[in-house]
Amino acid sequence: MEYKDYYKILGVERTATKDEIKRAYRKLARKYHPDVNKDPGAEDKFKEIQEAYEVLSDEEKRKAYDALGANWQAGQQFRPPPGWEQHFDFGQAGAHGGAQGFDFSDLGGFSDFFETLFGGMGRRGGRGGFSGFEFHTGGADAGAGMRMKGQDIHARLTIDLADAYTGAERTITLQVPEHQPDGTVQMKTRTLTVRIPKGVREGQHIRLKGQGAPGIGGGPAGDLYLEVQFRPDKRFRVEGRDIYVDLPLAPWEAALGAKVKVPLPAGAVEMRVPAGSQCGRKLRLKGKGLPGNPPGDLYAVLKVLLPPANTEEAKKFYEDMKQRFASFNPRAGLGV
Repeated sequence: MEYKDYYKILGVERTATKDEIKRAYRKLARKYHPDVNKDPGAEDKFKEIQEAYEVLSDEEKRKAYDALGANWQAGQQFRPPPGWEQHFDFGQAGAHGGAQGFDFSDLGGFSDFFETLFGGMGRRGGRGGFSGFEFHTGGADAGAGMRMKGQDIHARLTIDLADAYTGAERTITLQVPEHQPDGTVQMKTRTLTVRIPKGVREGQHIRLKGQGAPGIGGGPAGDLYLEVQFRPDKRFRVEGRDIYVDLPLAPWEAALGAKVKVPLPAGAVEMRVPAGSQCGRKLRLKGKGLPGNPPGDLYAVLKVLLPPANTEEAKKFYEDMKQRFASFNPRAGLGV
């Protein structure tokens, strides 16, 4: 008899929480259920997933399974330790929650590995269910009478930074799976109008309820989640809700002070540059970053640019500066 690594089957760590185990199970169950997946081997995979969840979602069975140790590898020949049956009593397993209401015998029952460890009393009874699935037993095949919420769809939505400042509406086109009467799945083109909320941040998700994959057996459709990303902008850098912009200055503006215009992703504002400002100094415009509660700030990073010495007159000007500021050593702080 081969050892079954239930954690590996569900793709979770041995330290996974109940919620992590449930999420992994639901994702795999949607993918491999015989009503959805007509590939050869899908039904066997679905049975493995059901069995793994039957054990790992039940506190007592998981504790017993973990007691076998973590050194077993999937596929190794396995025999339960002596006295196993006396150490663990699963006669009350039906009182626990989990993948209830599903008659697993419709799929041919549990594996020999499961039966050896837990026996017939290890199966849970049928009451209730859990969010996202409704199982009605009594059909002749594994999927009879099953209602399942459609799969959620995830996609990326690229917007201009200005859209996040003001809010906007955009039309998107995407491919979504649709179940056909013959059980196959075809990709269909769908066009949607998306409202981009003011102040949306990069990485944030916009949820469109019911715009995911259609449900199975009359179940509700899944949701569409759009992950926001900003289109690259050579002028701005975004950190959370704060915006950074490099602000070029003429030498006299930095030395004497000046009022200059600072670009924003949507418009521009006037800012005063203090006299004696140095290259690299950051000036903050409070509340001029991405809108929010509170809004972010805009930081203007000063960059002093020199006029080119490309004429005789310009060269003479720099020669005069050299004479007038002969005592100025820009590298004094370096000790040279």
